[in-house]
Amino acid sequence: MTAADERVQPLQPLFDDAIVVLRAPTQVWSGPDGGIGGQPIDGVYHGDVRHVRALSAQCRDSEVEWISTAPHGPSRVVFGGLLRGLDDPSPDPKVRLLRDRRVADGRMTETWTIASRLPVRLETVLTLRIEPEFASLHDVKAGIAASAPLAIETTDAAAIVRSGDQSFVLAAPGAAVGTVDGALTATWPVAVAPGGTVSASFTIDLHDPTLVVHGAPSSWTGVGARPGETAHPRLDRWLDVALGDLDALRLTLPSDRDEGEGDAFFAAGAPWFFTLFGRDSLWAARLVLPLDAGVAASTLRVLAAVQGVDDDPATAQEPGKILHELRSSALEIPGEGVVLPPRYYGSVDSTPLWVCLLADAWRAGMPESEVRALIPALRGALRWIVESGDSDGDGFLDYIDRSGRGLANQGWKDSGDSIQWRDGRLAEGPIALCEVQGYAYEAALAGAELLERFGGDEDGVREDGVGDGDALDPRALREWAASLRARFREAYWVETPEGRYPAIALDREKRPVDTLTSNIGHLLGTGILDAGEERAIAELLLAGSMSSGYGIRTMSTGADGYWPLSYHGGSVWVHDTAIIARGMRQAGLHDAARAVAGGLLAAAEGFDYRVPELHAGDPATESSVPTPYPAACRPQAWSAAAAVVCLEILRDS
Repeated sequence: MTAADERVQPLQPLFDDAIVVLRAPTQVWSGPDGGIGGQPIDGVYHGDVRHVRALSAQCRDSEVEWISTAPHGPSRVVFGGLLRGLDDPSPDPKVRLLRDRRVADGRMTETWTIASRLPVRLETVLTLRIEPEFASLHDVKAGIAASAPLAIETTDAAAIVRSGDQSFVLAAPGAAVGTVDGALTATWPVAVAPGGTVSASFTIDLHDPTLVVHGAPSSWTGVGARPGETAHPRLDRWLDVALGDLDALRLTLPSDRDEGEGDAFFAAGAPWFFTLFGRDSLWAARLVLPLDAGVAASTLRVLAAVQGVDDDPATAQEPGKILHELRSSALEIPGEGVVLPPRYYGSVDSTPLWVCLLADAWRAGMPESEVRALIPALRGALRWIVESGDSDGDGFLDYIDRSGRGLANQGWKDSGDSIQWRDGRLAEGPIALCEVQGYAYEAALAGAELLERFGGDEDGVREDGVGDGDALDPRALREWAASLRARFREAYWVETPEGRYPAIALDREKRPVDTLTSNIGHLLGTGILDAGEERAIAELLLAGSMSSGYGIRTMSTGADGYWPLSYHGGSVWVHDTAIIARGMRQAGLHDAARAVAGGLLAAAEGFDYRVPELHAGDPATESSVPTPYPAACRPQAWSAAAAVVCLEILRDS
């Protein structure tokens, strides 16, 4: 018996070499030849359901030999093939098949075109075969997807396929549509004139009334961006791809609801996260803020509309807390005992990040009337930070799963093994992450400034900014921030053989967890460190144990838990590296920021400018291109937004 025979645990799909065409919340994954069904990830997805498992194109009189794949932005790709079975015996190919695939919100369209250079007429038959499925996206991710019961109705040139609430309609003008062994087929007899072309097209319209997010109705071009004018060719190419991907990842909440109606935000990424994620959507909007304050404003409104109002351990909801994740149904993670409700608030950093983004957006030109409308949400968020975010009374924001079925780790490194000691032991919670204290410090000062400007006389704060002792008095907020800064300096700093730096976290016993990680880079520019501390951290992050040459590793090579393909324990996350570079720039460490941006540009080039959410931590000195993390999402909103950080840094050059 082989190891494969003994393996019983289903495996998550790998897709580093797969082709994706998307317009959120719709996505199509295929092989490089355009064929759908050859890999576990393949399919036509809408929302959280894979409607089509397999789709193929066939020619009756010739094998199709696919030779090219040409993306045209995020939502279109053209596959090119040869039909040598219809060709003459000369060496130059004279009969081609082009397969033009386009994806819109709820729609996939393909046009197949045969082009001939032969002096004779050609006749053949083109055949489309579709295997419906309606499997949950969560089951696909877990490697346990199975086809749901479905019903098919066909007419001469169309079909409708239903399964529960979900359905799709196939329209194939000019084709004969039928079924064979549970699959849909469409056949077109075609004739190609000498030296001519002939085309056949079909459309799949996907429907799901249970969706909790919809595609954004208008396009986003990245206001203020000028790809092609930066004098940095690699950056120009990356910006072109990144801005297109960000546009394709935009979503809104359903228009028949009052919660954020009409406001767009960035979905986290494909294939698993086509929805609202508090942390991801906030960071993506924050990273692109130099181009456009509008997307920050709309993201802030959407999240304010679903801000926590109750204390509910099952959903991790607390009054004032900002949402972590929105789904149409519960998300179960097999083998981990994790079941997340459709609205889940298990994020310790989304709330201070919301406050920080509001302040940044105001400074970047968000209209004051729009800022003023969000002051009640600001008050709720600040009250959560200073009164509820500390679960055990030690003065630091922390997290612990109160439900027993939620996420064990609730910072951006949310895998179960992400918070480790240098010797590889896992830290026990409540966990107080270092970067969250930096976010909270920044948020408290920003909140004080916003309340002085917009706070009115609510909660004891008068127009002159003088309060009556309430926790949301601007003066009290500044005192709270100063106290946090002082306590952070006393509690977090550790000294190991790798140097002196802030611990990644405090554990249940208030001990500093001593692994050197990228988390400390998020402290740069928040104000919680002094200038000398920021310089020291930057030097550590640029040293060989942390900098791979393609970005900053999540964990030092000096830690026992390090592995270059560990999700959060040695890999490189593009957004993480970009946040560090941004912080270096804010701290005035411009040489360091440029060095980090250079690594990001090298990674972007290695991934043909569509950077995934993460890649391996292998050093550039040992690999001429970055090593893929084969299950990394792409495109990913905050990874794409990293291009804007590099734009800002290189503009300083």
